[in-house]
Order: sequence, then C-alpha cells, then structure tokens
Amino acid sequence: MVNKPLQYGLYYHIYNRGNNRENLFVERRNYPYFLKLYARHIQPVAETFAYCLLPNHFHFAIRTYTEKEQEAYYQRQIGSFLENEPILPFKLRKPSRAFNNMFIAYARAFNKATKRTGVLFETPFGRKVVDSERYLMALITYIHRNPQKHGLVTDFRDWTWSSFGAILSSKPTKVQRDEVLAWYSGRSQFADAHLTEVDERLIAPLLMDDF
Repeated sequence: MVNKPLQYGLYYHIYNRGNNRENLFVERRNYPYFLKLYARHIQPVAETFAYCLLPNHFHFAIRTYTEKEQEAYYQRQIGSFLENEPILPFKLRKPSRAFNNMFIAYARAFNKATKRTGVLFETPFGRKVVDSERYLMALITYIHRNPQKHGLVTDFRDWTWSSFGAILSSKPTKVQRDEVLAWYSGRSQFADAHLTEVDERLIAPLLMDDF
C-alpha cells in the first residue's frame, strides 16, 4: 500500500532504511552530514522532537507545520538575510517533497563518496501518524533506546547520534527540547522514563512491520 503524502499540522513517526538493508552511514562524517541536510530541508516544514540515526536506518518524531506556521517560519528567516541578497517570495513546501529532496541530496553525495550507484533508500519512506501525547512519549523513548535494542551499544545513552543527550543538555539544539521535557514533566522524569524498555505492543501501529 502506498503511503499517503504527509499532511500539514500532524505528528508523525518518520523512518527509513537502506535499500536491501544496506548501511546508510559507513563513516563517522556521514552522520553529521545527514543531520545538516535534515536541518536544511526539513526545518522549514516541520519541528523535531526526537531522532536516532543507526548504521542502516533512522527514526524521527516530528510535527509538520501548518501552512500558516510554514509561512511564519519563512518570515522569521528573512531577518537573517544580508541586505544585498535577493529575497524570494514565500512558496509553500510539501513536507513529503522536502523529505524526498533530502534523501536525493544525501544519496547523491553518499554515492559519489563511496563510488556506488543506484538507489540508496527504500521507497517510499515510512510515515505513521501519531494521534496522542501518550503514544508520542512512548515513541520518543523507543527512538532513543533503539541503538541498545539493536545491540549497537550496551547502554543507549552512549550512542552519539540521537537526540537523547541534546534534550538533557542545556546547549543550543534544533530539537524542541522544552516541549519534550514538558510532556515528561521535567529532565529527571524524562531520564527515568527512558530506563524502562517500551512495550512495543503499545505503539505497534507506529512502527514499521518488519523493523
């Protein structure tokens, strides 16, 4: 069944993996480059609550902007442009197209660097609507614990490429830290909630069937 295009103003679990389960990240530098492209393409169309990048797949918990929020984001960015730079008129972006553009940009750079050809990501990318705060909190915890679930580390807190540390930190972050911490009622409760493995039966509709 073909996934429906992302709608405006909805919470989603976004996920994808390498075609034929190939690795998407083969060098350390691949991870920050992917996040750089994510910020460039997705930040104008959605806010992010959690993410985790693993060697052959990734997860994001997001909310797409409404049409008005997307325009408001654009207006805020105008103030950072230099006076001699041309300012293009606002054009509404489709969230699904923004993700596809990011995947294309990353695949092009990855293929060039690794001298490979062909499709890098599975298509279409996975998306599941999250329709309650309870499910969203369980999903965020699931996303952060994913490296431990897959045996990449013995303690998920040691995994560099997730938003867990950024949410506990006070350093600047593009993740919506304050909103996430408010859902969990604070940092200590957020950290404590992550100590228990998520019952995947609770969020089964939000997960990829054979992940």
